[in-house]
Amino acid sequence: MEDYAREPCPWRIMEDCGGAFSMGAIGGSLFHGIKGYRNAPSGNYRRLISSFVTLKERAPVVGGNFAVWGGLFSAIDCTMVYIRKKEDPWNSITSGALTGAILSVRNGTGAIIGSAVIGKWFANYRQ
Repeated sequence: MEDYAREPCPWRIMEDCGGAFSMGAIGGSLFHGIKGYRNAPSGNYRRLISSFVTLKERAPVVGGNFAVWGGLFSAIDCTMVYIRKKEDPWNSITSGALTGAILSVRNGTGAIIGSAVIGKWFANYRQ
């Protein structure tokens, strides 16, 4: 089943990158807000301030990491569509595996293989 509501390929990368940033920033805000509250010294006022400071510092970083993942995934997906001249689940599976492998290249061969397998599973699960 093809998804006709999506943007064409050059704009799809930007759309997916922005969506991934938003998702990461919202999730990072929740996570780091709670983490900042729990790790602050006692006193409700201090906990609240620490929660907002931690949220402000870390949520954009998480959003940026998600944006890199989403942008790379979409770029590889669009490249696969261009090379293969068709859109099917194999493009997403390959994109997930290559994205996981590329993002873990600094951690060695074992991490590359493990991340590629996880990326392949995630892309397959996304279908």
